[in-house]
Amino acid sequence: MGKIVVITAPSAAGKTTLIKKYLENHPQTLFSVSHTTRDKRSGEIEGKDYYFIDKEKFEEMINEGKFLEWANVHEHYYGTSIEEIEKAKNKNDTLILDLDIQGALFLKENGIKAKYIFIEPVSIEDLKNRLHGRGTESEEDIKIRIWDAKRELEYKDRFDFIIKNEEIEEAYKELEKAINSKK
Repeated sequence: MGKIVVITAPSAAGKTTLIKKYLENHPQTLFSVSHTTRDKRSGEIEGKDYYFIDKEKFEEMINEGKFLEWANVHEHYYGTSIEEIEKAKNKNDTLILDLDIQGALFLKENGIKAKYIFIEPVSIEDLKNRLHGRGTESEEDIKIRIWDAKRELEYKDRFDFIIKNEEIEEAYKELEKAINSKK
């Protein structure tokens, strides 16, 4: 297998935008599609952005040991299936995992060899503005995501690379440099 890159960030920090830009510029890079129990957002594609399943199916997959990692985040399940990792096993390309902080730290603490990258938001206020601007979460969901973001920021120093997303083009250059580095 090629190299594994684990990217995490608080909700609305720009992680998905940066990953999509990287994938567009590096078409040989593989993306691990996660499973989730949250509702599909406008523009998201089943099997490309996520596998959208119900809670019962997710819990069945947990019980059958089908996940490399999984977590309950913002009151929804998210997980990386072993099957997604297997798809990349015989290739020599980069595999990007878009994970929440729980999943990223679980993999790191369990010795999964990867580059671990944390995307840091400019500020909590900026996150609030981005979440409101998306128009996809309720006020209650936004409060949960902000509370979680404050906790997640406490763990950023456990990652190999920290990229502050003040300006998307600069953050992208740093992401590209981190993924392509020998570290």
